[in-house]
Amino acid sequence: MAGLKPLSRESIGRALERAERYRLLNEPVEAESICLDVLAADAQSQPALVMLLLALTDQFEEGESGVVGRARAVAQQLRDEYERAYYSGIVAERRAKAQLNRGGPGSSYAAYASFRDALALYEKAEAIRPAGNDDAILRYNTCVRILERHPDLTEAPQEEAEQPLE
Repeated sequence: MAGLKPLSRESIGRALERAERYRLLNEPVEAESICLDVLAADAQSQPALVMLLLALTDQFEEGESGVVGRARAVAQQLRDEYERAYYSGIVAERRAKAQLNRGGPGSSYAAYASFRDALALYEKAEAIRPAGNDDAILRYNTCVRILERHPDLTEAPQEEAEQPLE
C-alpha cells in the first residue's frame, strides 16, 4: 500500500481553497482529507481546523460512527474561546438537523436536545463575540425558527421510576 505524501507549507493556502471547493461540491470526505494533509504540514492551522470541522459536520447525514465525536474534538482544538463556542454550536446544530432528517424512534427527543445544546453554545459565543460579529445570533435564530416549525420536537419525558413495595 502506498504511503501518504506531505504537502509543502507553501501550498497550504491553495489546498484550503480546494477543501472549500470540495465542500461546496458536497464531497466532504475529500475536503476532510485535504484538511488532514494541511494539518500534517501545519498542526496549528486554525483555518484548516475550521474547515475540517465543517467537512466533518457535512458528513453527519451519512450517520458514520464517530464523526460527531471527531468534530467535537476538532472544535476543542480551536484557540479562540469565541470560535470554540461558536463552532461547537455548529456541531450541535448540524447534529440536530441530521437527527431530525434521519427520523426513527426517539429522534425527535434527540434532535430537541441537540438544538438546545446549540442554543446554549450560541448564547455563550454571543456573550464573548467580537464587535460587529453577530454570527452566533444568526445561528441561534435559525435554531429557534426550526424549533418553532417543528412543535413535535420536545424534551424526552422523564421516566417514572417504580416505587419499591413496602
